[in-house]
Amino acid sequence: MDLHMFMPDFQAMRDELTRLGFVELRTAEEVQEKLPAAEGVTLLAINSMCGCAGGIARPAAALALREVRPDHLMTVFAGQDKEATAAARALFPEYPPSSPSFAVLKDGKAVAMIPRSQIEGSDPQTVARRIVQAVTEARGQQGR
Repeated sequence: MDLHMFMPDFQAMRDELTRLGFVELRTAEEVQEKLPAAEGVTLLAINSMCGCAGGIARPAAALALREVRPDHLMTVFAGQDKEATAAARALFPEYPPSSPSFAVLKDGKAVAMIPRSQIEGSDPQTVARRIVQAVTEARGQQGR
């Protein structure tokens, strides 16, 4: 029996976001170098292997990006790139750890969070609307 058939395809989960233009931050150093220094609006996807990440969060990101385009798209993978995820979460301690989730940052500071509790049990369209609203509010303007 091939036990690999029971292993999740983490690369495919990563690719769903990188194909959309998200830049992976795989180390704490990459997070500390890029996230706080990002000027403008950043959408950070905290990726996960759970079903609501694959069925709701990642599809929601794709839908949201049809309507709004932040200045930066970045992602960390909870449970896989643990140090990077911890470093990202350290930048917004006012929000409890949650994955999957989306953080919206403006000039390197968190201004909105869409936690797992607002993803799980929702549909991709609803979560996409939340992302669009958070990015638009951070930008202070409508649309692209």
